[in-house]
Amino acid sequence: MKRILCTLLGAMAFAGAINAQEAKEDNFTWGNATVYFVITDRFANGDPSNDANYGRKNDYGSERLNAATFHGGDFKGMTEKAKQGYFKDMGIDVVWMTDVYEQIHGWMSGSGEINDFPHYGYHGYYPLDYTQIDKNYGTVEEFRELVDVLHSQGIRVMLGANINDPGYPTLLDAVQLGFAKTGLTEEQAAEHIKTWSYDEFYANRLNWKGWYNREWIRMPDEGWDENHPLEATLFGMPDYKDENNNAVKIPAFLKNKWKKEGKKNDAWVNPSAVALRKDHKWSPMQYVTAWIASWVEEFGIDGMRCDIVENTRTYRWKEFSDACNAALNKWRANHPEDPASKWTDGFYMTGDFDRAGIDYKADYAEAGFSSMVNFYFPKTGDLDGIVYTWQAYSDSIQKYPNWHAFSYLNNSYNRDANMDNMINCATTFLLTPGVAQIFYGDETLRPLSDAKYNVDAAQAFRSDMNWNSIDTTVLAHYQKLGKIRKANPVIGTGKQRIIDTHTCVRFSDTDKLVIRVAVDNGEKINLGGAFPDGTTVTELYTGQTATVENGTVTFQNLQHRLAVIK
Repeated sequence: MKRILCTLLGAMAFAGAINAQEAKEDNFTWGNATVYFVITDRFANGDPSNDANYGRKNDYGSERLNAATFHGGDFKGMTEKAKQGYFKDMGIDVVWMTDVYEQIHGWMSGSGEINDFPHYGYHGYYPLDYTQIDKNYGTVEEFRELVDVLHSQGIRVMLGANINDPGYPTLLDAVQLGFAKTGLTEEQAAEHIKTWSYDEFYANRLNWKGWYNREWIRMPDEGWDENHPLEATLFGMPDYKDENNNAVKIPAFLKNKWKKEGKKNDAWVNPSAVALRKDHKWSPMQYVTAWIASWVEEFGIDGMRCDIVENTRTYRWKEFSDACNAALNKWRANHPEDPASKWTDGFYMTGDFDRAGIDYKADYAEAGFSSMVNFYFPKTGDLDGIVYTWQAYSDSIQKYPNWHAFSYLNNSYNRDANMDNMINCATTFLLTPGVAQIFYGDETLRPLSDAKYNVDAAQAFRSDMNWNSIDTTVLAHYQKLGKIRKANPVIGTGKQRIIDTHTCVRFSDTDKLVIRVAVDNGEKINLGGAFPDGTTVTELYTGQTATVENGTVTFQNLQHRLAVIK
């Protein structure tokens, strides 16, 4: 469907949007991208009417039991924040949101020290139906508006891609989709029934009718080597047989689901996936790849973060990359009026590889990846050692310019950063070479939920966004550094030369700047010959200017012991 976006932009339909020409002429490069990773369900609730769907419960009577239910975040809420300029004001280049595909309807038994809470797929990791949007997030048109608003602001959009496994089967799904006899009503299946053993339920899976069969998935009882990443059935989840090249039929439970939902469900069905909801004599991976790539074709999705990449064969990732690149090119050709259609960068893929760092992975690069998420970026905010870390990152990028360090401070499984030192953490992080991935709420000092103490730490890390208690000092620091980073791609992609323990120059053929950390007001900053005497330079964070004398420069009224000089 074509949309006259330029008209919308000119009509002030949303505040803070930039015009198409500005979006076209940005200086974006993936190697310098600032990515904002957001759990959609926990970010902003723009429409409380969609908070409960599919028979799910979101209130079990206590914060502990509600830690892993759906909390109401949706597309409308995120769109409102985008229109207000929240991402743009932080210099964000890419918004990576958790998977929008319809998740399993029911709950899993919770994990952690206290294993007795209902755990839903609010985080997007438990897909049930790749062909439609989860109703808890909003409709197709609401998602389309979100993507269009972000694109109009020059911001790319990433989703998640898990082609290794479907979501867990649950009691509620079994009752609704009819693949297992439980003897429970929908209401009973949605309750947190502690006496009901999930293990007992799953152990009877061989007798289920219409769920994924063994042509689609491997099961632990087949004698697979659970220590082998390509065979392991991770976390008790069923595992797609990506090695199977034989034609399979779409599982009966999905066909029955689509038939039962009918036309009344069209508001949530991805239009580009409709033709994929029938048998095509494809292998399991061909179906999954086509289903996910259809989101790229329909909405112009710019990249994917791929989950557990070492558990899927690399040639499948290459097939996936090729399909998504073709889909993105098709979307751009079909939407010439959209500012994002003028972008020339290819489809971007990063992935979670167990304990990956910044090392180049040739097999995955050939499969279409440009990075792996870097687990090892220092998260203490140590200003005394960061220049040497930056040097290692820059050297790696120069050796493999199409392979990026993709670093983070916190993520959905770990809060590793020293939150009491977030100013310095942000300094070391947002001035690092390569991609910088902000986890939602790092910039606001989002507090953890009480789940940290009485349920499961991972749930605590995914607390609701703290819109009513933002740390404005930290947010302002993120905003200033983010805009500096966005305006100066040499930060992420340039070569680096160390001047001293706290000072380095970042440079390219056309640009250069000096970064000094742990600097005091009035202290002479050695520029290491980056700028000749008599040059007027600007400290970008405060806007002060000074003249280079004897290879040094001084500034007063610096903030956060930082100088970025250009």
